[in-house]
Amino acid sequence: MEIKYETYIAAKPEQVWNILVSKEESSKIFHGCGIESDFKTGSNYAYIGPGPSGDKTVHVEGKILEIVPNKVLSMTLLVGSVYGEHYKNFESRTIYTLEPFGKLTRLKLVNDKIKEGDPSYERSADGGWARVLSSIKSLAETGKPLELAMGED
Repeated sequence: MEIKYETYIAAKPEQVWNILVSKEESSKIFHGCGIESDFKTGSNYAYIGPGPSGDKTVHVEGKILEIVPNKVLSMTLLVGSVYGEHYKNFESRTIYTLEPFGKLTRLKLVNDKIKEGDPSYERSADGGWARVLSSIKSLAETGKPLELAMGED
């Protein structure tokens, strides 16, 4: 199974890229969970932020599969065990592709290699990724992400 989205952002690819790979900027999109990695092919990454009791928690993790600065970020995606053991066998892949489009950036997202029965599929396909991309667009264009409640991602 796969999920695909595309959006156009009134910002340069470098600005959008920074939102994807900066711990500080990505935390604005993912409810205080910033990405941490050395961003080399084969390296681990994790979105780390406040957990249920306010402690530092890994919410999503995986490996960097491909990285071309300002163009492509491909990585495996595994929902953290903080959400329950039923996620542990459901790794998928996420690919962000950024392309200049006139004065805009075309941001494509593909979340594929999703296994049948993945408990995160329905939420992701039913607007989860659309809200993430909309928040990236808002942050890049206005300096402010969308204000989404934790359960709305």
